[in-house]
Order: sequence, then structure tokens, then C-alpha cells
Amino acid sequence: MAQQENLLNGERFCCSICLDLLKDPVTTVCGHSYCKSCINTHWDNGEERGSYSCPQCRQTFTPRPVLEKSTMLADLVEELKKTGLQAAPADHCYAGPGDVACDVCTGRKLKALKSCLVCLASYCEKHLQRHLHSAALKKHKLVEPSEKLQENICSRHDEVMKMFCRTDQQCICYLCSVEEHKDHYTVSAAAERTERQRELGLRRQTIQQRVQDTEKDVKLLQQEEMAVNGSADKAVEDSEEIFTEMIRLLEKRSSDVKQQIRSQQQTEVSRVRELQERLEQEITELKRKDHELKQLSDTEDHNQFLHNYPSLSPLSGSTHSSSIRIRPLRNFEDVTAAVSQVRGRLQDILRSRLKCQVLCPPE
Repeated sequence: MAQQENLLNGERFCCSICLDLLKDPVTTVCGHSYCKSCINTHWDNGEERGSYSCPQCRQTFTPRPVLEKSTMLADLVEELKKTGLQAAPADHCYAGPGDVACDVCTGRKLKALKSCLVCLASYCEKHLQRHLHSAALKKHKLVEPSEKLQENICSRHDEVMKMFCRTDQQCICYLCSVEEHKDHYTVSAAAERTERQRELGLRRQTIQQRVQDTEKDVKLLQQEEMAVNGSADKAVEDSEEIFTEMIRLLEKRSSDVKQQIRSQQQTEVSRVRELQERLEQEITELKRKDHELKQLSDTEDHNQFLHNYPSLSPLSGSTHSSSIRIRPLRNFEDVTAAVSQVRGRLQDILRSRLKCQVLCPPE
């Protein structure tokens, strides 16, 4: 029975590549038929692999087969065209899981193109034609295919719910409005939709305005981020230059202080050495005088002693060792203390002021 139906609607005479009625049909060795141009194009695309396969059964052929037109199939297709039958819809036109099926189709159902809110049914392209061409059905409200049409039927009276009860905030049918909802505030569903649509429009306007305002805030924040990044990069660059300059100045100052210390050291050492040399000369002179006095003292001849005594030269004024005072070398200690003081102040600045500027920036 199914084969007869397929034969009548032309499904068995469709090309499985283009899903249309066969044009210049050819048949492969494995028995499957295609449009001549379709199978040639399919094999042209696989020519780089050097093998040619049937799109349906995947049987491969090497070398590429030479296909001849199937005259019998071509005649059958022409007869189908004369009877007005067309190819069966492609598989992608049938309703599958998640699709809304046509309520009029029998057997395998096609996908619905529209749903009618009056008829509460969904229609494929073919069965929708009555609604598009019939004067009585043109006024029906057609919407995108929906699986929830039955939700518009009153479960109590099996009537279309065209009313809305504002008291209970629910959709009802006409019989509900004159029975259990007769003392309630009821309006037509269209009127309620209009009112809700107006409220919805106002809410959308509010949301859209908030979106615009928020987008402006986002742009401001983006600009602030760019400004922060730019300012931070410049601060890092400037700080590096300043610290480099400070390091250079400290190194120069260190060199100057070192040079001053060495210069002062050389001056002090020269002074000490000069004084030491003078004292050593004085020691030599004193030793010589002592030797002369010893010789005179050892003279046994009294007359000779008295004769030579006046010729002794008197001692010149000299600096006794007891009069030498070692200077306390405070100069270098003062320099060290001054440098330490500078270091302490610099540390205080780096620890407190710079830390506060980084962690507590002005608002």
C-alpha cells in the first residue's frame, strides 16, 4: 500500500541529490538512478580522490563509469508530468521532532507554515491556500506555527476563549462570562491585549531608555578606564625618568662626597706627616746635643771641660711631645652622619608620602 502511494505521488522518481523529479535520468551499476548532471557534478567533486561512489549505497567505482541515459525512466517521468503529479516533498519538508505538523495532512505530515487562531489548527503550504484565497477565511488570524493552540480552548465549555476576566486575571470563553464570571469585570481578549500592549510599550520605552542611559554610563566608564590606564602609563614613565635622574644625582653626589673626603684625608695626612717629620728632625738634633753633652761630661780634664762648656749652643725652642694634641677626626664622622640623615629623610618620603599618593589618590 505504501509503495503504491509512493508510486502515485512520484516519490520513487525523485533524484536523491536534488530531491526533484529526474532530469535526463541515468542508472549506476548498483541500480540507483540520478539526474545526469547531478551525479556528474557529485563525481567531479570527488575526482581528486580518484574514486567515484554512489551517494546512496556508497559503492565505489574505478575507473569512473560512463553513464547512458535511461530511456524507460525518462519516459515514465514524462508521463508523470503529463498527469500533473509532482515529486514528493523533500525530507526536510516533513515535520520532525520539535516541528509543528499540518493538522490536515494524512500519513506523513508536512511542516506547518501558519497556524489559524480561529480554526485552532496548523496548515502546511498546500492546505493553507484555502485561507489565502477563500473570502470567508481571509479574515482569520494567521500566526507563526504554534503547538499551543489547544490552550485557547476552554476546558469547561470546549469553546474558544475570546474573553478576559480582569477580576480573576484569566482568559475565559463567552459561556464563562455569563456563568461563573457573570459578576466579574470582563472584557474581550482583544481589548485586554490592546491595554496590555500599551503597557508593554511603555515598559519597553522605560527599558530602552534605561539601556541607553546604561550604555552611556558604560561608555563613560570605558573612557575613565582609558584615562586611568593612560595616566598610570604616563606616571610610570615619568616616575622612571625622575628616579633615574635621582639615581644619577645621588651617584654624582656620592662621587663628590667621596672626592671631598679623599681630599680632606690627603690634607690631614700631609699635615700629620709634616709635623711628624719636624718632630723627627728635632729628635735627631736633640740626640746630637745629648751626645755633645755626654762627651763634655766625660772629659776628665777640668780646664778642658771649662774651656769647652761656653761653646755649647743653647737649645732652641722646640715642641715637646707632651704639647702635641691629636685632633678628634670629627670631620669624617660628620659626613657619615649627614649622609645617614639624608638617607633617613629620603626613606620617610618614599615610605609615607609616595605610598599615600598611590594608595589614597584624590577623589
